Amino acid sequence: MEKRIQLPLTEEVAKSLRAGDSVLLTGTIYTSRDAGHKRMCETLARGEELPFDPKDATIYYVGPTPAKPGQVIGSAGPTTSGRMDAYAPTMMSVGARGMIGKGARLPEVVEAMKKYSGVYFGAIGGAGALLAKCIKKCELIAYEDLGAEALRELYVEDMPLVVIIDSEGRNLYEDGKAAYLSRKK
Repeated sequence: MEKRIQLPLTEEVAKSLRAGDSVLLTGTIYTSRDAGHKRMCETLARGEELPFDPKDATIYYVGPTPAKPGQVIGSAGPTTSGRMDAYAPTMMSVGARGMIGKGARLPEVVEAMKKYSGVYFGAIGGAGALLAKCIKKCELIAYEDLGAEALRELYVEDMPLVVIIDSEGRNLYEDGKAAYLSRKK
């Protein structure tokens, strides 16, 4: 079932999503990878505020390439999400709710998603140029020294994603594998 989601990702909207749902995401998201997440978690540990309001925020695990003339952004494909697993529970504890990436997540992240009503969206790896077409605005907001891993605010329209893990911990990777294996028997 395809759902159109208008951000921010409120708890109510997050709880309405199920693993396997196809979504078209529209609104403001933030970019960060492991170096940016490490810096944000260090900022929080010092008791300081993040460079954006994390409440109901969605973070895209991406290090986009530079924009060519006339483009908003370069290729913007997802990064392997496991690199952010050490930081994701902390980010969710301060209000971040959505994560976009590719690949499996650790059980600790899934538990934090259940605790904080988080959602993990999967983006198609290798489709960075196509995903970039959904990005209508891009603004560098912090950590410029990290280059591609700097923190950016993006405005996206109809970004095609799949709910991989929902707020109840249902996991499309596990459910899909189990369904496939049960059909093989």
